[in-house]
Amino acid sequence: MSSSKEQASISQVMCFLHEWDQGNKTVRSRMLSDFLAKNIGKTCPELELEFAQVSSLFLARLTAWIRLTYMFGTCLDLQLRAVGVFLSANSSYQYMIEFLEVGGVLTLLEILGQDKLKDGDKTEALCLLQIIANAGQKYNELICESYGVKAVAECLAKSETEGTQETAAALLESLAHGNPKYKNQVYKGLIALLTCTSPRAQQLVLHILRIVQPIVKTAHHSIVEPLLNLLRSLHLEVQYEAIELITELMQSDVRLALLRGLVAFLKPTKERNTKHKILEDSEVAKMTDSLPVLLQQAASAKTIRTLAQRSEEISKELLSLSVIHHLLYAMGNQEHADAQRQASLALEHFVRMYPVVEEHVCRAMGTRLFESFMHNADDLHLSMDDIQADILHSNKVNISCVLEEQNSDS
Repeated sequence: MSSSKEQASISQVMCFLHEWDQGNKTVRSRMLSDFLAKNIGKTCPELELEFAQVSSLFLARLTAWIRLTYMFGTCLDLQLRAVGVFLSANSSYQYMIEFLEVGGVLTLLEILGQDKLKDGDKTEALCLLQIIANAGQKYNELICESYGVKAVAECLAKSETEGTQETAAALLESLAHGNPKYKNQVYKGLIALLTCTSPRAQQLVLHILRIVQPIVKTAHHSIVEPLLNLLRSLHLEVQYEAIELITELMQSDVRLALLRGLVAFLKPTKERNTKHKILEDSEVAKMTDSLPVLLQQAASAKTIRTLAQRSEEISKELLSLSVIHHLLYAMGNQEHADAQRQASLALEHFVRMYPVVEEHVCRAMGTRLFESFMHNADDLHLSMDDIQADILHSNKVNISCVLEEQNSDS
Protein backbone atom coordinates (compact mmCIF):
# COMPACT_ATOMS: atom_id res chain seq x y z
CA MET A 1 0.00 0.00 0.00
CA SER A 2 1.38 3.40 -0.98
CA SER A 3 1.99 6.06 1.63
CA SER A 4 -0.91 8.20 0.42
CA LYS A 5 -3.29 5.26 0.55
CA GLU A 6 -2.06 4.38 4.04
CA GLN A 7 -2.69 7.92 5.20
CA ALA A 8 -6.18 7.88 3.66
CA SER A 9 -6.96 4.58 5.32
CA ILE A 10 -5.70 5.77 8.70
CA SER A 11 -7.66 8.99 8.36
CA GLN A 12 -10.81 7.02 7.55
CA VAL A 13 -10.36 4.79 10.62
CA MET A 14 -9.70 7.80 12.84
CA CYS A 15 -12.93 9.38 11.59
CA PHE A 16 -14.75 6.13 12.31
CA LEU A 17 -13.38 5.98 15.87
CA HIS A 18 -14.16 9.66 16.45
CA GLU A 19 -17.73 9.13 15.30
CA TRP A 20 -17.97 6.18 17.67
CA ASP A 21 -16.60 8.18 20.60
CA GLN A 22 -19.01 11.05 19.97
CA GLY A 23 -22.01 8.93 19.00
CA ASN A 24 -25.08 8.06 21.05
CA LYS A 25 -26.78 4.68 21.21
CA THR A 26 -28.54 5.16 17.86
CA VAL A 27 -25.35 6.13 16.07
CA ARG A 28 -23.36 3.26 17.54
CA SER A 29 -26.12 0.78 16.70
CA ARG A 30 -25.98 1.88 13.07
CA MET A 31 -22.19 1.64 13.08
CA LEU A 32 -22.31 -1.87 14.51
CA SER A 33 -24.85 -2.98 11.90
CA ASP A 34 -22.60 -1.61 9.16
CA PHE A 35 -19.56 -3.28 10.74
CA LEU A 36 -21.33 -6.65 10.84
CA ALA A 37 -22.57 -6.35 7.26
CA LYS A 38 -19.04 -5.68 5.99
CA ASN A 39 -16.86 -7.86 8.21
CA ILE A 40 -18.55 -11.13 9.23
CA GLY A 41 -16.29 -14.00 8.21
CA LYS A 42 -13.17 -11.93 7.70
CA THR A 43 -9.78 -13.18 8.84
CA CYS A 44 -7.54 -11.31 11.25
CA PRO A 45 -5.30 -9.89 8.45
CA GLU A 46 -8.41 -8.72 6.58
CA LEU A 47 -9.74 -6.96 9.68
CA GLU A 48 -6.36 -5.32 10.20
CA LEU A 49 -6.41 -4.12 6.62
CA GLU A 50 -9.93 -2.77 7.06
CA PHE A 51 -8.86 -0.85 10.18
CA ALA A 52 -5.39 0.26 9.01
CA GLN A 53 -3.64 -2.08 11.48
CA VAL A 54 -5.43 -0.57 14.51
CA SER A 55 -8.52 -2.81 14.75
CA SER A 56 -7.63 -3.38 18.42
CA LEU A 57 -8.62 0.23 19.09
CA PHE A 58 -12.17 -0.51 18.00
CA LEU A 59 -12.28 -3.82 19.89
CA ALA A 60 -11.20 -2.01 23.07
CA ARG A 61 -13.96 0.58 22.65
CA LEU A 62 -16.52 -2.13 21.95
CA THR A 63 -15.66 -4.20 25.01
CA ALA A 64 -15.62 -1.09 27.23
CA TRP A 65 -19.13 -0.17 26.06
CA ILE A 66 -20.37 -3.69 26.76
CA ARG A 67 -19.02 -3.58 30.30
CA LEU A 68 -20.74 -0.25 30.94
CA THR A 69 -24.13 -1.11 29.46
CA TYR A 70 -24.73 -4.89 29.46
CA MET A 71 -27.02 -4.78 32.51
CA PHE A 72 -29.45 -2.62 30.54
CA GLY A 73 -29.36 -4.74 27.38
CA THR A 74 -28.34 -1.72 25.27
CA CYS A 75 -27.73 -3.05 21.73
CA LEU A 76 -26.30 -6.11 23.46
CA ASP A 77 -27.06 -8.47 20.61
CA LEU A 78 -25.18 -6.25 18.14
CA GLN A 79 -22.33 -5.68 20.58
CA LEU A 80 -21.75 -9.38 21.20
CA ARG A 81 -22.03 -10.29 17.54
CA ALA A 82 -19.44 -7.64 16.73
CA VAL A 83 -17.07 -9.08 19.33
CA GLY A 84 -17.72 -12.45 17.72
CA VAL A 85 -16.35 -11.10 14.42
CA PHE A 86 -13.01 -10.50 16.14
CA LEU A 87 -12.88 -13.69 18.23
CA SER A 88 -13.93 -15.99 15.40
CA ALA A 89 -11.60 -14.48 12.83
CA ASN A 90 -8.91 -16.79 11.52
CA SER A 91 -5.60 -16.21 13.35
CA SER A 92 -7.43 -14.17 16.00
CA TYR A 93 -5.10 -15.06 18.90
CA GLN A 94 -4.22 -11.43 19.59
CA TYR A 95 -7.88 -10.37 19.68
CA MET A 96 -8.62 -13.22 22.10
CA ILE A 97 -5.84 -12.11 24.45
CA GLU A 98 -6.97 -8.49 24.35
CA PHE A 99 -10.58 -9.47 25.11
CA LEU A 100 -9.57 -11.71 28.00
CA GLU A 101 -7.18 -9.17 29.50
CA VAL A 102 -10.02 -6.66 30.00
CA GLY A 103 -12.20 -9.23 31.79
CA GLY A 104 -14.13 -10.46 28.78
CA VAL A 105 -14.91 -13.88 30.26
CA LEU A 106 -16.27 -12.43 33.50
CA THR A 107 -18.43 -9.99 31.56
CA LEU A 108 -19.91 -12.78 29.46
CA LEU A 109 -20.60 -14.90 32.53
CA GLU A 110 -22.25 -11.96 34.27
CA ILE A 111 -24.52 -11.53 31.24
CA LEU A 112 -25.70 -15.11 31.71
CA GLY A 113 -26.77 -14.30 35.26
CA GLN A 114 -28.89 -11.25 34.41
CA ASP A 115 -32.55 -12.26 34.74
CA LYS A 116 -33.81 -9.20 32.85
CA LEU A 117 -31.78 -9.85 29.70
CA LYS A 118 -33.28 -11.67 26.73
CA ASP A 119 -32.39 -15.29 26.05
CA GLY A 120 -31.13 -14.23 22.63
CA ASP A 121 -28.47 -12.03 24.24
CA LYS A 122 -27.46 -14.89 26.52
CA THR A 123 -27.18 -17.19 23.53
CA GLU A 124 -24.75 -14.76 21.91
CA ALA A 125 -22.70 -14.62 25.14
CA LEU A 126 -22.65 -18.43 25.25
CA CYS A 127 -21.45 -18.53 21.63
CA LEU A 128 -18.53 -16.26 22.51
CA LEU A 129 -17.67 -18.44 25.50
CA GLN A 130 -17.77 -21.44 23.18
CA ILE A 131 -15.28 -19.76 20.84
CA ILE A 132 -13.00 -19.11 23.81
CA ALA A 133 -13.37 -22.68 25.08
CA ASN A 134 -12.52 -24.05 21.64
CA ALA A 135 -9.20 -22.18 21.75
CA GLY A 136 -7.64 -24.80 24.04
CA GLN A 137 -7.21 -26.21 27.53
CA LYS A 138 -5.96 -23.06 29.27
CA TYR A 139 -9.02 -21.17 28.01
CA ASN A 140 -11.31 -23.93 29.25
CA GLU A 141 -9.61 -23.66 32.61
CA LEU A 142 -10.00 -19.88 32.64
CA ILE A 143 -13.77 -20.18 32.16
CA CYS A 144 -13.99 -22.78 34.94
CA GLU A 145 -11.79 -20.73 37.29
CA SER A 146 -14.20 -17.83 36.78
CA TYR A 147 -17.10 -19.96 38.12
CA GLY A 148 -18.18 -20.53 34.55
CA VAL A 149 -19.63 -24.01 35.13
CA LYS A 150 -22.07 -22.65 37.70
CA ALA A 151 -23.06 -19.69 35.52
CA VAL A 152 -23.62 -21.77 32.39
CA ALA A 153 -25.49 -24.48 34.32
CA GLU A 154 -27.82 -21.94 35.92
CA CYS A 155 -28.44 -20.36 32.53
CA LEU A 156 -29.37 -23.76 31.12
CA ALA A 157 -31.69 -24.49 34.04
CA LYS A 158 -33.50 -21.14 33.92
CA SER A 159 -33.73 -20.59 30.18
CA GLU A 160 -37.07 -21.06 28.46
CA THR A 161 -35.62 -21.02 24.94
CA GLU A 162 -34.41 -24.21 23.31
CA GLY A 163 -31.68 -22.41 21.37
CA THR A 164 -30.19 -21.03 24.57
CA GLN A 165 -30.51 -24.37 26.34
CA GLU A 166 -28.79 -26.21 23.50
CA THR A 167 -25.96 -23.66 23.29
CA ALA A 168 -25.39 -23.84 27.06
CA ALA A 169 -25.42 -27.63 26.98
CA ALA A 170 -22.89 -27.72 24.15
CA LEU A 171 -20.61 -25.39 26.11
CA LEU A 172 -20.78 -27.59 29.23
CA GLU A 173 -19.83 -30.58 27.11
CA SER A 174 -16.86 -28.65 25.66
CA LEU A 175 -15.67 -27.69 29.13
CA ALA A 176 -15.44 -31.37 30.08
CA HIS A 177 -13.21 -32.30 27.13
CA GLY A 178 -9.45 -31.88 27.41
CA ASN A 179 -9.86 -30.28 30.83
CA PRO A 180 -8.55 -32.76 33.43
CA LYS A 181 -8.35 -30.13 36.16
CA TYR A 182 -12.04 -29.25 36.03
CA LYS A 183 -13.76 -32.22 34.37
CA ASN A 184 -15.17 -33.41 37.70
CA GLN A 185 -16.54 -29.95 38.42
CA VAL A 186 -18.38 -30.04 35.10
CA TYR A 187 -19.59 -33.58 35.83
CA LYS A 188 -21.02 -32.62 39.23
CA GLY A 189 -22.60 -29.52 37.69
CA LEU A 190 -24.38 -31.74 35.17
CA ILE A 191 -25.62 -34.03 37.96
CA ALA A 192 -27.02 -31.01 39.80
CA LEU A 193 -28.90 -30.05 36.63
CA LEU A 194 -30.82 -33.34 36.64
CA THR A 195 -33.23 -31.77 39.11
CA CYS A 196 -34.12 -28.84 36.84
CA THR A 197 -37.75 -28.60 35.70
CA SER A 198 -37.37 -28.14 31.94
CA PRO A 199 -37.84 -31.43 30.05
CA ARG A 200 -35.65 -30.24 27.17
CA ALA A 201 -32.88 -29.26 29.60
CA GLN A 202 -33.20 -32.65 31.33
CA GLN A 203 -32.88 -34.45 28.00
CA LEU A 204 -29.82 -32.41 27.01
CA VAL A 205 -28.11 -32.94 30.37
CA LEU A 206 -28.74 -36.70 30.31
CA HIS A 207 -27.30 -36.94 26.82
CA ILE A 208 -24.19 -34.97 27.80
CA LEU A 209 -23.72 -37.09 30.92
CA ARG A 210 -23.58 -40.14 28.66
CA ILE A 211 -20.69 -38.46 26.84
CA VAL A 212 -18.94 -37.09 29.93
CA GLN A 213 -19.25 -40.20 32.12
CA PRO A 214 -16.50 -42.12 30.23
CA ILE A 215 -14.28 -39.04 30.53
CA VAL A 216 -14.52 -38.87 34.33
CA LYS A 217 -14.68 -42.70 34.54
CA THR A 218 -15.77 -43.00 38.18
CA ALA A 219 -19.50 -42.43 38.72
CA HIS A 220 -20.43 -40.20 41.65
CA HIS A 221 -22.99 -41.61 44.08
CA SER A 222 -25.00 -38.39 43.92
CA ILE A 223 -26.16 -39.28 40.41
CA VAL A 224 -28.35 -42.18 41.56
CA GLU A 225 -31.37 -40.45 43.11
CA PRO A 226 -31.93 -37.64 40.56
CA LEU A 227 -31.35 -40.05 37.68
CA LEU A 228 -33.92 -42.56 38.94
CA ASN A 229 -36.37 -39.75 39.63
CA LEU A 230 -36.30 -38.79 35.95
CA LEU A 231 -38.06 -42.07 35.21
CA ARG A 232 -41.14 -40.21 36.46
CA SER A 233 -41.01 -37.85 33.50
CA LEU A 234 -44.07 -37.48 31.29
CA HIS A 235 -41.71 -36.99 28.36
CA LEU A 236 -40.59 -40.16 26.60
CA GLU A 237 -37.43 -38.54 25.27
CA VAL A 238 -36.32 -37.84 28.86
CA GLN A 239 -37.16 -41.38 29.94
CA TYR A 240 -35.22 -42.77 26.98
CA GLU A 241 -32.06 -40.82 27.83
CA ALA A 242 -32.40 -41.76 31.51
CA ILE A 243 -32.71 -45.47 30.71
CA GLU A 244 -29.73 -45.31 28.35
CA LEU A 245 -27.59 -43.62 31.02
CA ILE A 246 -28.67 -46.16 33.65
CA THR A 247 -27.71 -48.94 31.24
CA GLU A 248 -24.28 -47.42 30.65
CA LEU A 249 -23.72 -47.01 34.40
CA MET A 250 -24.03 -50.77 34.93
CA GLN A 251 -20.24 -50.98 34.62
CA SER A 252 -19.72 -48.43 37.41
CA ASP A 253 -19.66 -48.35 41.20
CA VAL A 254 -23.27 -47.15 41.40
CA ARG A 255 -24.67 -50.25 39.71
CA LEU A 256 -26.01 -51.91 42.84
CA ALA A 257 -27.62 -48.67 44.07
CA LEU A 258 -29.34 -48.22 40.72
CA LEU A 259 -30.60 -51.82 40.65
CA ARG A 260 -31.93 -51.53 44.20
CA GLY A 261 -33.69 -48.32 43.30
CA LEU A 262 -35.27 -49.82 40.18
CA VAL A 263 -36.59 -52.80 42.11
CA ALA A 264 -37.90 -50.59 44.93
CA PHE A 265 -39.83 -48.40 42.49
CA LEU A 266 -41.81 -51.44 41.35
CA LYS A 267 -43.50 -51.33 44.74
CA PRO A 268 -43.74 -47.60 45.44
CA THR A 269 -44.92 -46.02 48.64
CA LYS A 270 -47.98 -43.84 48.20
CA GLU A 271 -47.06 -40.20 47.80
CA ARG A 272 -49.41 -37.27 47.95
CA ASN A 273 -48.88 -33.78 46.69
CA THR A 274 -50.08 -31.39 49.40
CA LYS A 275 -49.76 -28.25 47.34
CA HIS A 276 -53.19 -28.44 45.66
CA LYS A 277 -55.40 -28.26 48.72
CA ILE A 278 -58.47 -27.17 46.79
CA LEU A 279 -58.36 -30.42 44.84
CA GLU A 280 -57.29 -32.53 47.77
CA ASP A 281 -60.37 -34.73 47.91
CA SER A 282 -61.10 -34.99 44.20
CA GLU A 283 -60.39 -37.98 41.99
CA VAL A 284 -58.52 -35.72 39.56
CA ALA A 285 -56.10 -34.69 42.29
CA LYS A 286 -55.48 -38.31 43.26
CA MET A 287 -54.70 -39.26 39.69
CA THR A 288 -52.45 -36.23 39.20
CA ASP A 289 -50.55 -36.94 42.41
CA SER A 290 -49.97 -40.62 41.68
CA LEU A 291 -49.18 -40.39 37.97
CA PRO A 292 -45.43 -39.65 38.30
CA VAL A 293 -45.04 -42.63 40.66
CA LEU A 294 -46.93 -44.89 38.25
CA LEU A 295 -44.82 -43.69 35.33
CA GLN A 296 -41.72 -44.43 37.37
CA GLN A 297 -43.02 -47.91 38.15
CA ALA A 298 -43.58 -48.63 34.44
CA ALA A 299 -40.22 -47.18 33.41
CA SER A 300 -38.43 -49.15 36.13
CA ALA A 301 -39.95 -52.39 34.87
CA LYS A 302 -38.96 -51.49 31.31
CA THR A 303 -35.40 -50.70 32.42
CA ILE A 304 -35.14 -53.94 34.39
CA ARG A 305 -36.18 -55.94 31.31
CA THR A 306 -33.60 -54.12 29.17
CA LEU A 307 -30.81 -54.74 31.69
CA ALA A 308 -31.73 -58.38 32.29
CA GLN A 309 -31.88 -59.15 28.58
CA ARG A 310 -28.41 -57.69 28.04
CA SER A 311 -26.63 -59.39 30.93
CA GLU A 312 -27.16 -62.70 32.71
CA GLU A 313 -24.98 -61.42 35.55
CA ILE A 314 -27.36 -58.51 36.10
CA SER A 315 -30.34 -60.87 35.80
CA LYS A 316 -29.02 -62.95 38.69
CA GLU A 317 -28.25 -59.84 40.70
CA LEU A 318 -31.84 -58.65 40.22
CA LEU A 319 -33.15 -62.04 41.32
CA SER A 320 -31.18 -61.69 44.55
CA LEU A 321 -32.93 -58.33 45.10
CA SER A 322 -36.39 -59.99 45.06
CA VAL A 323 -37.25 -58.59 41.64
CA ILE A 324 -39.81 -61.38 40.96
CA HIS A 325 -41.91 -60.46 43.97
CA HIS A 326 -41.82 -56.81 42.95
CA LEU A 327 -42.67 -57.50 39.31
CA LEU A 328 -45.68 -59.58 40.32
CA TYR A 329 -46.77 -56.75 42.58
CA ALA A 330 -46.51 -54.25 39.72
CA MET A 331 -48.48 -56.57 37.43
CA GLY A 332 -51.36 -56.34 39.87
CA ASN A 333 -51.44 -52.53 39.72
CA GLN A 334 -54.69 -51.83 37.91
CA GLU A 335 -54.20 -48.08 38.21
CA HIS A 336 -51.72 -48.03 35.34
CA ALA A 337 -51.94 -50.35 32.35
CA ASP A 338 -48.41 -49.64 31.07
CA ALA A 339 -46.91 -50.51 34.46
CA GLN A 340 -48.75 -53.84 34.30
CA ARG A 341 -47.60 -54.45 30.73
CA GLN A 342 -43.94 -53.55 31.33
CA ALA A 343 -43.80 -55.66 34.51
CA SER A 344 -45.37 -58.58 32.67
CA LEU A 345 -42.83 -58.41 29.84
CA ALA A 346 -39.93 -58.16 32.30
CA LEU A 347 -41.26 -61.12 34.30
CA GLU A 348 -41.62 -63.18 31.12
CA HIS A 349 -37.87 -62.86 30.53
CA PHE A 350 -37.04 -64.26 33.97
CA VAL A 351 -39.63 -67.05 33.71
CA ARG A 352 -38.27 -68.24 30.37
CA MET A 353 -34.65 -67.98 31.57
CA TYR A 354 -34.89 -69.69 34.95
CA PRO A 355 -36.95 -72.84 35.72
CA VAL A 356 -37.00 -72.01 39.43
CA VAL A 357 -38.63 -68.67 38.63
CA GLU A 358 -41.16 -70.39 36.37
CA GLU A 359 -42.08 -72.79 39.16
CA HIS A 360 -42.64 -70.09 41.78
CA VAL A 361 -44.47 -67.72 39.45
CA CYS A 362 -46.81 -70.50 38.31
CA ARG A 363 -47.58 -71.34 41.92
CA ALA A 364 -48.20 -67.69 42.79
CA MET A 365 -50.43 -66.99 39.77
CA GLY A 366 -52.37 -70.22 39.59
CA THR A 367 -52.47 -72.46 36.54
CA ARG A 368 -55.09 -70.56 34.53
CA LEU A 369 -53.53 -67.11 34.89
CA PHE A 370 -50.05 -68.52 34.35
CA GLU A 371 -51.10 -70.16 31.08
CA SER A 372 -52.57 -66.86 29.89
CA PHE A 373 -49.36 -65.12 30.93
CA MET A 374 -47.16 -67.54 29.00
CA HIS A 375 -49.45 -67.34 25.96
CA ASN A 376 -49.42 -63.52 25.72
CA ALA A 377 -47.56 -61.59 28.40
CA ASP A 378 -47.96 -58.38 26.43
CA ASP A 379 -51.76 -58.28 26.70
CA LEU A 380 -52.34 -60.12 29.94
CA HIS A 381 -53.40 -56.95 31.76
CA LEU A 382 -56.31 -56.47 29.35
CA SER A 383 -58.07 -59.62 30.54
CA MET A 384 -57.04 -59.57 34.20
CA ASP A 385 -59.88 -59.38 36.73
CA ASP A 386 -59.84 -57.83 40.19
CA ILE A 387 -59.28 -61.13 41.99
CA GLN A 388 -56.30 -62.03 39.83
CA ALA A 389 -54.84 -58.55 40.27
CA ASP A 390 -55.22 -58.85 44.04
CA ILE A 391 -53.47 -62.23 44.01
CA LEU A 392 -50.52 -60.71 42.20
CA HIS A 393 -50.55 -57.61 44.39
CA SER A 394 -50.36 -59.68 47.57
CA ASN A 395 -47.89 -62.34 46.40
CA LYS A 396 -45.29 -63.73 48.80
CA VAL A 397 -42.78 -65.00 46.25
CA ASN A 398 -39.19 -64.92 47.49
CA ILE A 399 -36.81 -66.27 44.87
CA SER A 400 -33.80 -64.76 46.63
CA CYS A 401 -34.16 -67.27 49.51
CA VAL A 402 -34.33 -70.17 47.04
CA LEU A 403 -31.23 -68.92 45.26
CA GLU A 404 -29.36 -68.66 48.56
CA GLU A 405 -30.30 -72.25 49.41
CA GLN A 406 -29.18 -73.45 45.97
CA ASN A 407 -25.88 -71.62 46.32
CA SER A 408 -25.22 -73.09 49.78
CA ASP A 409 -26.05 -76.62 48.52
CA SER A 410 -23.66 -76.23 45.61
